[in-house]
This record gives sequence, structure tokens and C-alpha cells, in this order.
Amino acid sequence: MTEVHRTKIFTASCVALIVTAMTFAIRAGILGDLASSFDLSNTQLGYINGIAFLGFPVAMMFGGLIYNFLGPKKLLAIAFFCHAIGLVMTMTATGFWTLILSSFFIGFANGSVEAACNPLIAELYHDKKTVMLNKFHVWFPGGIVIGSLVSLVLSKFGFGWQMQIASMLLPTAIYGYLVFVEAFPALNHSETSTANNVKALASPLFIFMIFCMTLTAVSEFGTSQWIDKILSASGAHPMVILAMVTGLMAVGRYFAGPIVEALNPAGVLLASAVVATIGIYALSVTSGALVYGAAILFALGITYFWPTMIGFVSEYLPKTGALGMSLMGGAGMFSMSIWNPVVGGWLDDAKAEAVATGLVGPAAELAAGQATLAQLAMFPAVLIIAFGFLFVIRKKLVKGEIKAEPLAD
Repeated sequence: MTEVHRTKIFTASCVALIVTAMTFAIRAGILGDLASSFDLSNTQLGYINGIAFLGFPVAMMFGGLIYNFLGPKKLLAIAFFCHAIGLVMTMTATGFWTLILSSFFIGFANGSVEAACNPLIAELYHDKKTVMLNKFHVWFPGGIVIGSLVSLVLSKFGFGWQMQIASMLLPTAIYGYLVFVEAFPALNHSETSTANNVKALASPLFIFMIFCMTLTAVSEFGTSQWIDKILSASGAHPMVILAMVTGLMAVGRYFAGPIVEALNPAGVLLASAVVATIGIYALSVTSGALVYGAAILFALGITYFWPTMIGFVSEYLPKTGALGMSLMGGAGMFSMSIWNPVVGGWLDDAKAEAVATGLVGPAAELAAGQATLAQLAMFPAVLIIAFGFLFVIRKKLVKGEIKAEPLAD
């Protein structure tokens, strides 16, 4: 077997995820600029955000189906080209429809990164999948911190939203270079029969986890992607909150190992749902400095959702292979392609109601944001019941493993 340089490949995967995260952070931070530049409503902004989330599951489904055939290296090359095209198209957009198209390319690139890297890391670190997937996913919140700070600094020094988008081309070039020059591993620790992957999808446990994944995604992204619009009148700086939340997520994921071992993945998910519900509700009833405290609770609640869901499937449903992990991530993002316009509509409706009661300016914006957050809190509340059930049956669940020779470092 050709020796695989795991550290370099892991680094390439992390940089690719940083670009993915920066697209979420910077695009969230420029929603107001896009609205004013192209005269867009919140509902239209919701469709622009939503199409990026739609491109994500399309890529994940496509990538999951062809992963065994193409392998992670070619999927990451596809991600690189789509990121480059999408970013340049966004910078040169002329209106709603060009923003829609560029958003799809970026979403497709983001989904290709996840479709390639989740099973790749499960392959590289087959003996500690959930722990290393959490460490990989450190760089989603880490990338959001980077993107948020880049957006904040460039805005402060008078650079427009186009330059903020352009800043993502550098890390895109870095991960593209690493992908093209590094050798990738053979798939020795994975179920590489796509037919077997498809058969394993019929498991009731997998279907249950897919349902839960849609709710975890809305709990996290339904709040974070709209943070600029929702919290702009709260008395706290939205992008500072986003950077703080994602910074806490990055630290939490890096040290996920002992927590996962102590609580079991089902216990981690249940605790996360409880704290996320409290955090989002607290955001809906606070203003000023108290928003920062509520944001800390929100961060602690959503920290382990995404990587633990992916890791759970990899550990307890390994015969679903790359397809199972891709469909999990795809289901989460597909749900956001549906819910993003709805969240935008909630904001528009709540603002209209606030104005009808006599509120104007920042007061109306604050009331609208808090009303929308109260509705978003229902998603993790449902997960408390779902993950409570998973926790009760946890001892009946059996981990699976595809046996093979270990990879060389």
C-alpha cells in the first residue's frame, strides 16, 4: 500500500472546510449590502440563501453516489472549481438571478467538500471516527470566525462586499494546490459497494437520523445564517456574536473526545438539544449585553450537532458508507433550502405586525427578530423528544466496523 500522508490530506480537508464556512459567514454578513445594492426583500434574500443550501444537498447526493467510483480526490477537485466559479460570479453579479446562480455553484462546492471529506476522514481515522470528525468540523466554526473577522475588518476599512467575497479566493487556491499534489488513500476501511450502501439506507435507524438531521440543521443555520438581520437591532453586534458563537464551537469540537466517550453520541445529542432550546429561547427574550450570554448557551447547544450526527452514522451504520454520510449532510442542507425563505417570510411578517402595533425603526426590527427566534426555538425542542428516545435505546445499538489493515502514517 502506498504510504498516505494523513496529516497533509487532513489539512487540505480542513482548509476546504474553512472556505465552506467562510462562504456562510461572509454571505450572512453582507445580506444587508446585497439588499441595498440590488433592492432585494428579505424573502428574496431567503431564496438566495436557500439556493446555496439547495446546491449543497444536490452535491452531497451526487457525491455520495459516485464516491466509490471517483474517490475523494476528484470530488475535492470538483469542489475547488465550483468554489472558484461561484465566488467570481458573486463578485460580478448584476442582480437577483445572477446571485441565485452563483449561490448554487457555491452551495454545490460546499456540498462536494462534505461529500468527499467526511468519508475520507472516517477512512483515514477508522479507529476514532466521531472524535476526528469533530476535529475536522472544528474548522466549520473556525472558518466562520475567520470569515466574520475578515468581513468586520474589511467593512471597517471601507472595502465593499465584493472585496469580502474575493478574500475567499486565497484559501480556495491553497486547498486546491494540496488536493492536486497529494496522494489519497485506497478505500480499505469502508463499504465500497454502492449497492450495499443503498440497501443499508432502508434501516429504520437511518431514516430516524435523517429526520433528526433536518431539525438540527434548522436549529443551527436557521439562526446563524440570519443573525445579521435578526439581531441587528438587539444592541449587540451580530458579527461579533457570530464570531463568539463559532469560536466556542471550534474549541468545543476540538475537545470533543472525552465528552463523546463519557456521554455516548446519543447522550451528547440529547444534551445539545436541551441547551440549544434554552439558548435560542433566551436570544428571543433578551437585548443589549444579555444577548451575549444567551449566545453562549446557543453555541454550547449546537456545537456537537453536525459532526456527532455524521459520526453516529459512520459508527453505528457503517454499511451505508460514504452515501449514508453524504445523505445525512444533504438532508440537513436540503431542509435549509426549504426553511430559509420561510425564515425570511417570518421576519417580513413579524416586522409588518410590529409596525401595525405602532413600533418603528430599531424597535420594530427588534420585535421582528425576537418573534422569529421564538419560532426557531421549536426545532431543538422537538429534538429533545427525539434524542431522548435515542438515548433510552442506546444500549441496544451496536457499533459496526469494516475490517482491514491499518493505514500507514
